[in-house]
Amino acid sequence: MAADTASVYRIEDYRPSDYLIPRTHLTFSLAPDATRVVAELEVERREGAPLDAPLVLDGDGLQMLRFEVNGKAPPASRLSANGDRLVLTQAPPSRRFRVTIETVVAPASNTTLMGLYRSGGVYCTQCEAEGFRRITYYLDRPDVLSVYTVRIEAGLAEAPVLLSNGNPVEQGALDEGRHFAVWHDPHPKPAYLFALVAGDLGRLDDSFVTASGRKVDLAVFVEHGKEARATYAMDALKRSMRWDEDVFGLEYDLDVFNIVAVPDFNMGAMENKGLNIFNDKYILADEDTATDADYANIEAIVAHEYFHNWTGNRITCRDWFQLCLKEGLTVYRDHEFSADQRSRAVERIGDVRTLRALQFPEDQGPLAHPVRPRRYREINNFYTATVYEKGAEVVRMIATVLGEDDFRAGMKLYFERHDGQAVTIEDFLKAFEDASGRDLAQFALWYHQAGTPNLTISDSHDAEAGEYLLDIEQAVPPTPSESRKRLMHIPLAFGLVGEDGVPLSFEAVEGALVQDGVIHLRKRRHTVRFSGLKKRPVASVNRGFSAPVTVAFQRSRADRLLLARSDEDAFARWEAINGLMLDESILASRMVRGGKRPEFDDAVIALHGEIAGDASLEPAFRALALASPGETDIAREIGDNIDPDAILAARLALTEVIGSRHASVFEAVRGALRPHGPFRPDAEGAGRRALGNTLMEYLSVASGDPALAARQFAQADNMTDRHAALVVLVHRFPGSAAAAEALADFERRHGGDLLVMDKWFHVQATIPGPEALDRVRALTRHPAFSMSNPNRVRALIGAFANANQTGFHRPDGAAYGFFVETILALDRKNPQVSARMATALRSWRSLEPTRQAAARAALLTLSEPADLSTDLRDIVERTLA
Repeated sequence: MAADTASVYRIEDYRPSDYLIPRTHLTFSLAPDATRVVAELEVERREGAPLDAPLVLDGDGLQMLRFEVNGKAPPASRLSANGDRLVLTQAPPSRRFRVTIETVVAPASNTTLMGLYRSGGVYCTQCEAEGFRRITYYLDRPDVLSVYTVRIEAGLAEAPVLLSNGNPVEQGALDEGRHFAVWHDPHPKPAYLFALVAGDLGRLDDSFVTASGRKVDLAVFVEHGKEARATYAMDALKRSMRWDEDVFGLEYDLDVFNIVAVPDFNMGAMENKGLNIFNDKYILADEDTATDADYANIEAIVAHEYFHNWTGNRITCRDWFQLCLKEGLTVYRDHEFSADQRSRAVERIGDVRTLRALQFPEDQGPLAHPVRPRRYREINNFYTATVYEKGAEVVRMIATVLGEDDFRAGMKLYFERHDGQAVTIEDFLKAFEDASGRDLAQFALWYHQAGTPNLTISDSHDAEAGEYLLDIEQAVPPTPSESRKRLMHIPLAFGLVGEDGVPLSFEAVEGALVQDGVIHLRKRRHTVRFSGLKKRPVASVNRGFSAPVTVAFQRSRADRLLLARSDEDAFARWEAINGLMLDESILASRMVRGGKRPEFDDAVIALHGEIAGDASLEPAFRALALASPGETDIAREIGDNIDPDAILAARLALTEVIGSRHASVFEAVRGALRPHGPFRPDAEGAGRRALGNTLMEYLSVASGDPALAARQFAQADNMTDRHAALVVLVHRFPGSAAAAEALADFERRHGGDLLVMDKWFHVQATIPGPEALDRVRALTRHPAFSMSNPNRVRALIGAFANANQTGFHRPDGAAYGFFVETILALDRKNPQVSARMATALRSWRSLEPTRQAAARAALLTLSEPADLSTDLRDIVERTLA
């Protein structure tokens, strides 16, 4: 990949490498401070490459001990090497030759957690996106695929477990208390999928029989004593393997599948072929340490990494601009898996809430970029919600546009046509075009164009003519480097509802292509005319969130209440309820800023009693429908001149009014939800707990008394209920004795379990109010906190910056100053984490003027040091641009 003088990589500069590496043999002699790595590479000149093309290999801070070509050291005049790059200016004239490289690396001091590092005494690798070049010089790019054989040597006492990709080939004893293991992966893969783990670990074993009858040995490796907490992850793995066979016809292809959980990891997990490495947060769970949300995340992330075996590993990316090809597609697959395992409607609502919370602000701010970026300075900064979550929505829209049969045929053709290849978005879309006979050229703009489209809709009805009209106009707002936008193909699912809440049918439609309940919008403006409707219908639009758009549809409160009470599409019904709540919250915040007492619409308040008492609705849906919008959701809808204090006051006032109005109903429903039998982490049990805890918060806030939450905290037999009670106590009654006692009790119970202590840090970091800054400062000195562990940093610093609107956005800017100090200290240890933390200020322009000025000053201070990492400087400069 060529770079310009500003080190910005552009998609149009892509060209294939002059050389390939068909086979790679690696030997690791592990030692904490000086691990020796011998790489024996079979190098092949690509067909058509110039005979005099130099061999250029990537490195990153490497110390090289030896370099040989066909067993001999080349003349010094032909070799140029520094820590970050190796150039053999004159390669052998033969098409194939052998290169041997010996390097030495220091895993114990590698705080970046990229390349080879140590975590809790365990040797571990992370090579995506460009970590392999921290191990040895290599063609470290995703379109160079190689068959790997790996030999690992280590002290038996220090590392009895030796793992790498593929299948085990050989193992045995060595002199001086050491031993070895050899692994071979028959499937060609890029360097970013290489993995190695070595250490003293406990294991949980199981097996899986594939559809063709092959037995696959499964193992999850964890810290000793935690094996039982990996049982849910193992179960999720087996369900994922079966689901991928049943739904996509994809079978696992090795003899073993291993998962390793480590405490120090920059991301959630990594899909290395046959050896998935996980942040232990997403593997370890039991009812005393994990919430229902933790269980759901474990299920989804285990599935996601397993599904990468085909969408990412067997078929990989040609270059990093195609990252969404593996990530967005695999997120779509794990969303579908979770929907099949749990409630499809509830999972869809959850997915959309995540998209709106993380990706919509990205699309609307300085960090906006297309699902397939056209340029980047630091690829680690493009593992974003746009690539993952919006990328998944684009795949979902392909399924909506084509229909289930053609979508499945397109996926089947994609797997058949490109197995073993490194491909592009164009290859992916071509498979669907060829399978369906449809032209997706306009639809492809979803990959190439940044920004969230907005639909402006109005309606009218002619009773005499029996016609109902929808006027729909699309617009995509300008984003950085894109002021002019092209028209999108937007699939808008819809339904028409009668005044009695019953779905209405119509005789004909004109003005746009309408198929299977979807209006296909391709022009700037459509007037869609429905006939055969003597009575005025109410339009339900973007059902199931068929397109990731915003919708401006001015309609009466009565129409919106009708949809909130009776829309047959569960997502659209939740959307109507949530929209009403958002409007009430926004109006109330304006009243607070104007010095008035908030007032609320009685019909909207009454709606909550109806929802709570409707036993025909599943508890999980009722919990989502009753939950008041979060402060960040309200801020996003307001858009600019945001006052976090007013938003918090409005939200608390709304919660109190609803809780007071429906106290008797809420108490009765909560009483009926009492657990039946032992704890189960299934969807039904999780839904009952979610509803009970939502009602507990309403009742506690309405009463102004912490007793109910304190009682639940003391009596809880699972972490979900205990944690929910702790949040209410600490957030709603922060100065109470009950809150202090609960925090102390939680620490006594779980002080030795750092993963559980992350919840304790998070709860305190998100206590609303300006006092949060002093509390967070103090917690950075707590013995359980470490700036070297990404989980601790995210739980405390990340939670404070991203989820505590009133604490972080103090008008005096003091929290921004602390944030700058922390990010700069973190950047010296782990640039990836510092850059991700810095995105907390991406929406600074939406704040009211005083806070906005303070946030800008903080970003300018953050930009000043000359030694900022590339990761952090990229984020800061784009945020300020």
